[in-house]
Amino acid sequence: MIEKNQSPNRWLMLTVLFLARVTMGFQYQAVAALSPLFADSFAIGLTDLGILVGLYMSPGVVVALPGAAIGKLFGDKRVVSFGMILMIFGGLIMAFGWNYPLQLTGRVVAGAGGVILNVLMAKMVTDYFSGREISLSMGIFANSWPVGIGAALLILPLVGNTAGLIWAMLTVVILIFIGLLLFYSMYVEVNVDQVAAKSTDKFKISGTALLALLCAGIIWAFYNAGLAMIFAFAPIFLLEKGWSLLSANSTTSIVLWLAVISIPIGGYLADRTGKKDFIILGSLITFSILLSLSAHTDFVISIYILIGLFAGLAAGPIMGLPSEVLTPENRGIGIGIFLSLFYVGVVLAPILAGALLETTENPGAAFYLGSVLLMLG
Repeated sequence: MIEKNQSPNRWLMLTVLFLARVTMGFQYQAVAALSPLFADSFAIGLTDLGILVGLYMSPGVVVALPGAAIGKLFGDKRVVSFGMILMIFGGLIMAFGWNYPLQLTGRVVAGAGGVILNVLMAKMVTDYFSGREISLSMGIFANSWPVGIGAALLILPLVGNTAGLIWAMLTVVILIFIGLLLFYSMYVEVNVDQVAAKSTDKFKISGTALLALLCAGIIWAFYNAGLAMIFAFAPIFLLEKGWSLLSANSTTSIVLWLAVISIPIGGYLADRTGKKDFIILGSLITFSILLSLSAHTDFVISIYILIGLFAGLAAGPIMGLPSEVLTPENRGIGIGIFLSLFYVGVVLAPILAGALLETTENPGAAFYLGSVLLMLG
């Protein structure tokens, strides 16, 4: 454990944040990874599954901004710990909930905790790395999401098929509890807020900087909406093509594990070359084309390999964009605005995709939607 009077190693702090945030990706992916079990247990269709997937992010639309302000008032570490407790409580409701309304309730509660974790941890990384290796550090931080999702795709179907849905959801809760213990015992807050608090209690930002921040938030929202089409609906798409649940989830996880490699590479290249815009644009266009192709090809594994290699390049540079216009004084609220837009996108996209799947009866409809959103980004 690091004492408060010691100067913390920023890379160690990034590692602690990374490992704690893995639990969020793991919990988010639980519904999609266990979709046949949820469908059978609660007699729900694709639209209801899409709602259940999207609800995890839904509290972000209203919680992201207040969460940032509460973090400034009570301390980021305390509020993140509270958020992880909410994730545990919501996970327990889902594990023992006997009907669909209880699943919805648990998903919202857990999602509210995840929002708090996500917003404040992004601010924590920026506090430690603003102005130096910000794209690389944000790329590593962002990597915790695909690591958590990929782990869920590999672990939860095995637990669910052998021990049942309840034990699979309890596995999620146990992992979050371990992450909470690690975070609370190891993380040390940087002192940047002491300077910010002395300057002003109000959020101040220029019109130009606010516009840039909003544009960055929209790009991040569309980018993650495209990823959500893979994470949430690729297993369903492959099941429709006759694949087994384990094979469908394992194949989908190819994107995640290759993104684990490409995300920090994209961040490193952006910092090294200074060509953030070029890397973001190239990654989004390539991802869009490949996602569209994946809807009507038999070379699924090859396409997923390419998606994993190219899609991840943009993550770090996009997440680093807010640091270019935010100062320590407005950083918490600014990142709250940035992630509020992200949450709007990732909430609406799975719901819309689920409705498209049922309306068109085309298993690839979600991929076409994701491709369009990526081009708009």
